[in-house]
Amino acid sequence: MQIDFHHGVTYCMARLAGFSDREADIVAYSAQYVDDATNGGTIRFEDNISLFERISSAHKMLDYRNFEELANHHVWIPFHFLPGNGGLPAGQDPQGIDLHNVLVNKLICRPNSYVAQEMVRECIVQQHRPYGLHRLGIAMHVYADTWAHQGFVGIEYPINKAERPIVDAQGNPDLVQQQKIERFYAKSWRERMQQLGEKAIDFLTNRAISKAMPLGHGAVLSYPDRPFLQWGYTNGLGEKIRRDNPTDFLMAAEQMYLWMARYRQGDPEANVPELLATDRDRIDLNIRSITNKDKHQRHQRWLDSIRAGEFSFGTAEPVYIPHGIGAWKYQALGIETEIETGRERYLYHPSFLKTNWKLFHDALNAHRLFILQDLLPNYGLCVA
Repeated sequence: MQIDFHHGVTYCMARLAGFSDREADIVAYSAQYVDDATNGGTIRFEDNISLFERISSAHKMLDYRNFEELANHHVWIPFHFLPGNGGLPAGQDPQGIDLHNVLVNKLICRPNSYVAQEMVRECIVQQHRPYGLHRLGIAMHVYADTWAHQGFVGIEYPINKAERPIVDAQGNPDLVQQQKIERFYAKSWRERMQQLGEKAIDFLTNRAISKAMPLGHGAVLSYPDRPFLQWGYTNGLGEKIRRDNPTDFLMAAEQMYLWMARYRQGDPEANVPELLATDRDRIDLNIRSITNKDKHQRHQRWLDSIRAGEFSFGTAEPVYIPHGIGAWKYQALGIETEIETGRERYLYHPSFLKTNWKLFHDALNAHRLFILQDLLPNYGLCVA
């Protein structure tokens, strides 16, 4: 999913679940920032004493780190392609011809899986942490993506390949879009090579290019992430897949509402009221009618809908600034640029410890640690 859903829809569902404007801002900002927190490593301060270690939760599409197996396991699996265990509860295994095949079937992302639900339950149980709302936003990002990224895995594997042209809602080959995908990768790869310089040429071979496609849903580009699309493709295993994004995205929004309402009650098993029909209808209408290809234009239309008071929580002015003046990172460190050299030194102030940016990164660490070391092993997966 993209910023229109991860920020706009998440904000709406948080407000409808009973969160205040300030709380919903934190949850929604955190949900989107998962896609924008591409820098990791150590933050060093001018006092030569204080340090802060943070991790990244995303890589750019053709980032060289996508070729590092451990980087994939640390980023794509816990934050974007949560394994679904074949849709089965812990202690049960999906079918497979051998252990390797079973493990791959466990890794495939499945919508609203038992794994995903346990992830959100843990957020509710741990909400007393200083970063509780930030972690909820992160979990909502991952949870929503189990619908968008269903059928794909966060590692290099043939199932991610689209061996034949993607098709439109009627099942007809969409050759125009297929050509756009091919041009996108060719252009992006050339630009990436120019950025990295001559020393990268030996590494960035044609073989490396071919390995980029089977990572996640790269072979079908942004089709899984655009709310209004009905489409299909044939995956690397020869299976014909049909996708109805509007139906899937509405279901994701409804389930997010239920879990955030349970969070408000502090009980992962709480019975909570259903989403109001008028709010559900507005969400459904927006998902289906906001059809801009540009994700930022779709995001703006969601913000316009919120500011116009089209939901039962009334008017609001949510804002998302990923970097630069006004961004969480700027508020914490005073840095305006997105790119870091690694040689920066920042002025330390005790207030840093309570900034949203610092708490977000604390929540990233807690989320990844729980997913990789506690949750997935409970389903028989050892991925990092």
